[in-house]
Amino acid sequence: MAPYRPRPGPDAARAFRLGIAAGGLVGLAVAGILYWVGTMTIFAFGYVFLLVFPVYLVLVATALSVWLGYDQDVTSLRPVYRTER
Repeated sequence: MAPYRPRPGPDAARAFRLGIAAGGLVGLAVAGILYWVGTMTIFAFGYVFLLVFPVYLVLVATALSVWLGYDQDVTSLRPVYRTER
């Protein structure tokens, strides 16, 4: 039997939002620096911004959700019963 893990609270939600914002800023800063240095052309920057950046954000969100405890599976669910009024 797996140990009981409590649900993430409001601090985890704030940490997730902050982590996504920080990850987005870091990703954009790296792409901007690579463009400024001359490693990327404007076409490559557009490609990174439109196609690679969303995938990067999904990977950041996945890593944050596992780290903060949002990765609960089906065994963590409890049945919900309707109360009679």
